[in-house]
Amino acid sequence: MTGRRPFLHYSRYLVGLIGFVLIGCNGNSDGDELQAPKTMRLDSVFAAADQIPVQYTCEGENRSPALSWDAPPTGTESLALIVSDPDAPGKPFIHWVLYDLPPDLRQLPAGLEKQPFLLDGGLQGKNDFNEYGYGGPCPPSGSHRYFFRLYALDTHLNLPPGTTKTDVVEAMQGHVLAGAELMGRYQRQR
Repeated sequence: MTGRRPFLHYSRYLVGLIGFVLIGCNGNSDGDELQAPKTMRLDSVFAAADQIPVQYTCEGENRSPALSWDAPPTGTESLALIVSDPDAPGKPFIHWVLYDLPPDLRQLPAGLEKQPFLLDGGLQGKNDFNEYGYGGPCPPSGSHRYFFRLYALDTHLNLPPGTTKTDVVEAMQGHVLAGAELMGRYQRQR
């Protein structure tokens, strides 16, 4: 019996260490602090891992792409969307922040106005261009990845218009029921 104790102690240590590593290194390559079970689907005019069409970038019309998604889980009170570029120099660059979207909303049209309040409900935060709404891909060099992440929340965030990603993510902590992710790529043509 005493011979087993060191083994049990060692195995508990390993389990704790593995749990620490899994929590600390969650595989999220863009520094986004929230993990959500990817139980929803998010679609756009580009397929996963494909090039984002030029009209939705700084080299085109810089319009937001149309997005659609399936129904969130029961208990969803609002939706949030964050678009980030983890390949930007220094830190992830935030291209779009939306929150308090109605739970029955299933799509956003292309070319949303760059204003704080949306016609169908919800608010737009400020991106890292220091503007309301969407700021399209505009990588300084090379091909970058752009993660569109949708979150189903069990609450309304009740944040003021123009809130940044950092404050939205903080307010979402402990309220994420489900999520969806779509990654597109872009490399400047000029």
